[in-house]
Amino acid sequence: MDEAPGLSDQYRTASPWPVFVALGIPISELGLLFGLFPLAVGGLLLFCGSIAGMLKESGYVESTIRSLVVLSAILFAFGGALAFTEINLVTRGYATIAAAALLLVGGVAFELFVWDNKQAI
Repeated sequence: MDEAPGLSDQYRTASPWPVFVALGIPISELGLLFGLFPLAVGGLLLFCGSIAGMLKESGYVESTIRSLVVLSAILFAFGGALAFTEINLVTRGYATIAAAALLLVGGVAFELFVWDNKQAI
């Protein structure tokens, strides 16, 4: 009798990305809600980096940099809307813009300096 029916070596293991997405959302929300700059930036980096990792792992994108560029553009637009409107959310907008800039720089550095396994073969 098989102890794990229905499981075999052909199935992939579980992905770790949903846990990081679930952590990134409340961390960034707490940082943005209370105006805590480092917490907001760290949470947005965790959330957007996890989304980019999920897209790469599932095969929806060929390169991580493309998804990071799109996510950072969304964050730039959102941060600009927060920082440069008449509503007094300047700190939150600057935190979002800083997260977008760090996400873009990190994505470019990742693509330039991390060796992909496909290149080694």
